[in-house]
Amino acid sequence: MTTSERDNAGRADPWPVRGSNQSGMRAHNERLVLSMLRQRGPMPKAEIARATGLSAQTISVIMRGLERDGLLQRGDPIRGRVGQPSIPMDLAPDGAFFFGLKVGRRSADLILINFVGDVLGRVHRTHPYPMPDAILDFTESAVSELLGQLPPDNVARVAGLGIAIPFSLWDWGATVGAPAGEMGQWKLRDIKRELGERLPFPVYLENDASAACAAELVLGKTDLPGSFLHFYIGYFIGGGLVLNNRLFTGPTGNAGAIGPVPVPGGPSGTRPLMEIASLSVLEQSLLTRGLPTQSLWAGTEEWQLDEPVVTEWIHTAATGLAFASAAACSILDFEAVLIDGWMPASIRQRLVRETERALGAFNLTSIDVPTIREGSIGPDARALGAASLPLSERYLVDLNAVFLSG
Repeated sequence: MTTSERDNAGRADPWPVRGSNQSGMRAHNERLVLSMLRQRGPMPKAEIARATGLSAQTISVIMRGLERDGLLQRGDPIRGRVGQPSIPMDLAPDGAFFFGLKVGRRSADLILINFVGDVLGRVHRTHPYPMPDAILDFTESAVSELLGQLPPDNVARVAGLGIAIPFSLWDWGATVGAPAGEMGQWKLRDIKRELGERLPFPVYLENDASAACAAELVLGKTDLPGSFLHFYIGYFIGGGLVLNNRLFTGPTGNAGAIGPVPVPGGPSGTRPLMEIASLSVLEQSLLTRGLPTQSLWAGTEEWQLDEPVVTEWIHTAATGLAFASAAACSILDFEAVLIDGWMPASIRQRLVRETERALGAFNLTSIDVPTIREGSIGPDARALGAASLPLSERYLVDLNAVFLSG
């Protein structure tokens, strides 16, 4: 634990959600402990008790139960000058497993992660455009393949599958080049229900951009600010909104959908951000020049793309991102803007630098300028965010329901 996580007396900082020593609160307290260890890392029982406000006896009972259930493991003893050594407790990697399905406009991914967020396996498939039956068949086949890689005793520890998918897919048929009416099938199908009927564990669903943002909260770095705007750049750009350490999706699930935000450009003087900062724009620029685009969707280790076209896209996209960031921060007081996406790390770094430069050229009088930084998850953010849905539902405390100011 870092020095910043302790108060002046050397005690662990209070956790923003407090525990209860009353009977009947065991499930909440167990989630509270698991959430704390996920964010802060290994901690001895005494520090957990101080941070949560729970009694030493309550913590001992919780820790024994979680260890017996295979969700916690003991670390190496920490020996001090006097007394018995303290034993830090940590999440057990094999405590539970989760699937994450990302449905994109050009590709689909299924990943399997363990309890600490390590990716144990993945299946990737590209498509000209997604169709419900093909996605269902892909998912069922990929789940079977990845389950076969787990030891038999761990198969029963799979806690669910999450889906990260663009909402209203049927509205984008023409944009992705699908025949007229084909994508309309999505309007009549319930992929969450249909997959739930095919699979032996619970299925959850979230907007893909919000899921990417959720991945930062659950599996990302621990130095995240309490409020931030999250951009995820895929075929179309999407956004996520975090306020007071909580993902805010709004009544329709589309809060933070930054793509339609008007930015300078176009015949009328403005155009939606998605028309300049999406990968579909980069793809179209390459196609217009007769240049290959295959590596754009095949993977993100390295793009074999025309460098001048990529450089032009980065500059234009960064200018739009800077305008959208300034507009958002004039309404909501964000501490940071995170930029992530389906792209190599080197491209993401360049995009962040360009956005920071563009934002610095604006007149931002009376606006607290946010820090522009890279997301910590990378291309797998949507799939990992999907996998974090069953993880959060089954094992973490619900900050939206019980958040306290500390």
